[in-house]
Amino acid sequence: MGLFLDSARIEEVKKAVELGFLAGVTTNPTIMAKVVGRPREIIKQICAISPGHVFYQLTARTPAEREREGCEFADIAPGKVVLKIPATTENMVLMARLSKDVPCAATAVYSGAQALVAREAGAHYVIPYVNRATRLLGDGCKLVAEMAAVLKASGKHVEILAASIKSADEATQAVLAGANHLTLPLDILTSLGNHPLSDAAIEEFARAAQTKSEARG
Repeated sequence: MGLFLDSARIEEVKKAVELGFLAGVTTNPTIMAKVVGRPREIIKQICAISPGHVFYQLTARTPAEREREGCEFADIAPGKVVLKIPATTENMVLMARLSKDVPCAATAVYSGAQALVAREAGAHYVIPYVNRATRLLGDGCKLVAEMAAVLKASGKHVEILAASIKSADEATQAVLAGANHLTLPLDILTSLGNHPLSDAAIEEFARAAQTKSEARG
């Protein structure tokens, strides 16, 4: 089980690393577009900070161009950079070639069938968009459970990295449905360890300690 940060902002990556339990960092084209700088330099900076895998999504227009792009980014930190490849049959062909030498993840996976093909193409990870799938399909966690069941039945180990998580409850439900890892924006990542009842209990303990201290005084 790993908790990943979904961000390309270097200041956010640093804050997440300081938490001490970060598994790695994921990015996507939307996230990268919000950060000033060349994608290669951004990924290079993140790799220098992240304790684990750093995910970069291929964006070139043609399969040949995407293959060159993948090799270029994989060379930034061999074994550390994971190439995110959107789930289409055409891209699975590309993944079958790249995954022999580079860790790959099938992203935007919306069915068990896509997860199965990704497994055959050598994917190390499959990435469902949980909240988005709930909005579009009705139940994102049901999708995660379907993918988990299909992958288990296939007999090959592929890890489910759940993305598009909008709350702590959604994070919990995704794991219960079978997700091996979660990738979260910084605000959700830092919220997981908190609960209003925990805060209330801490305040109660503090009052009890203060009362005892005053009684001794």
